[in-house]
Amino acid sequence: MTATARSHEYAPRGLGREEAARYVGVGTSKFDQMVMDGRMPHPKTIDRRRVWDREALDMAFDNLPDEAPPANDWD
Repeated sequence: MTATARSHEYAPRGLGREEAARYVGVGTSKFDQMVMDGRMPHPKTIDRRRVWDREALDMAFDNLPDEAPPANDWD
């Protein structure tokens, strides 16, 4: 097995900004807004690199509100 193949055997714990936004299903501008308003976590810093913890993203995503069901069957 090559080093490249081994590097893809697990999901990374730390995600860059674009990866983190894609992971939660939004664009980068919306993701930035969600970080600023507290719906998504702030990144960790590794040297100068900003990295979002995938598990923290999971917890924040779990805390987002579900869409309200329609008021009645006709909506």
